[in-house]
Amino acid sequence: MKIVRVLTIAGSDSCGGAGIQADLKTITVLGGYGMSVITALTAQNTLGVQGIFAVAPDFVEKQFDSVMTDIGVDAAKTGMLTNTGILKAVAGMVRKYGIEKLVVDPVMVAKGGEALITGEVREALIGELIPMAVVVTPNIPEAEVLAEMKITSVHDMKKAARVIYNCGAKNVVVKGGHLTGDAVDVLYDGKKFYTFSSERIDKKDTHGTGCTFSAAIATLLARGKSVIEAVEEAKTYITKAIKSAHNIGAGHRLINHLAPIFIG
Repeated sequence: MKIVRVLTIAGSDSCGGAGIQADLKTITVLGGYGMSVITALTAQNTLGVQGIFAVAPDFVEKQFDSVMTDIGVDAAKTGMLTNTGILKAVAGMVRKYGIEKLVVDPVMVAKGGEALITGEVREALIGELIPMAVVVTPNIPEAEVLAEMKITSVHDMKKAARVIYNCGAKNVVVKGGHLTGDAVDVLYDGKKFYTFSSERIDKKDTHGTGCTFSAAIATLLARGKSVIEAVEEAKTYITKAIKSAHNIGAGHRLINHLAPIFIG
């Protein structure tokens, strides 16, 4: 099988459930070769985020150059970009190396409710990075920030997806995990809406789901899947990972990235 190269550009999670650590596990399980550009170090666990240390933008660029000038990538994803300098550095590197299969997970709020980026980053995200994305994957709180509207239904999710699409993304997936009922995600490709539904699982089993979902999409795109196929298969993967989550901390459960290997 051909090796597909997948780059994650995100923050480190010291408890291993989200961020770079979750991405690399996901990429590996789904058949990719994972590489990383670390944008921030975090001190965090299942209870919340205790600290964030942003990496200097020029060192973000240096990591990027190291990977791209030697190995290269077939797809990439972004996660936590803590300030405008880092975001612009990442956008510049994506342009420099012409990365076409880019998945943007607009990480804005941690699971415990802590803000991970400030207001000015929203404008840079919309102006610099989203227009280069083949897929953007906001959850409902993130979509509310990006679309500047309240979301309380699938109908609202579709309206928000249309607004975010008009920012320049080729495809938008608004994740419905924060609503009630079945977990419904909405994909908009500029012409048509697609919905992907799964059984809702205990809301405590959620640490790292957004990172994992976007990393899965990037890996599947690198393997040659269409956007619709990648989103559908990523949804199946994340559902299995949540169902068999590890209850090993005092707070949110940590999803099981190896679930497809052990439960098929």
